Amino acid sequence: MLTDRQNEILVSSIKIIAEKGVQGFTIKNLSNEIGISQPAIYRHFESKTEILLTILNQFKTFTSIVSERIASSNMNSYEKIHIIYSELMKKFIETPSLVSVIFAEEIFKSEKILNEKVGEIMMLNEKMLYSIVSEAQQKNEICGDFDAKYFVLFIMGGFRLLVKRWEMSKYKFDLLSEGEDLFKVVEQLIRIK
Repeated sequence: MLTDRQNEILVSSIKIIAEKGVQGFTIKNLSNEIGISQPAIYRHFESKTEILLTILNQFKTFTSIVSERIASSNMNSYEKIHIIYSELMKKFIETPSLVSVIFAEEIFKSEKILNEKVGEIMMLNEKMLYSIVSEAQQKNEICGDFDAKYFVLFIMGGFRLLVKRWEMSKYKFDLLSEGEDLFKVVEQLIRIK
């Protein structure tokens, strides 16, 4: 369980990353943002890496909860994919600057532990979608002419591109509405005719 101060540090960290990029995320900038000394931050987190790892772990926990909810449901494949889209979009709308952290895997390459954590999150989402698509193909709910892994790449890639475009536009369009439109296209493309 995180303390109030730790949560404040995480929120401020995400804000700095959104405004200045991961490169601008320094303990000095963080202490200025919060209004506490740099040593005070180190009393709550050992390092900048630990702060980033905590943010990524919180997001991983969120996606695990969504995954478990979907796995235990009786929804059809389209409803499950829709839930994934809508829950992730709602999370990003709730905390737009989180996009800057979650999709920063290119920047995290030099930091092995962060790179691995982003990889874990991607694999969790990929496995969840692969399971849904494979099961749907077996039930003849989704076109079975293609390998499920390519459907997963298509579904994840479209979602990721939409979210990044939203972030780059400075959140100027309605992500939820655009996401619904994207989901309808995905549904039409993979539905058995």
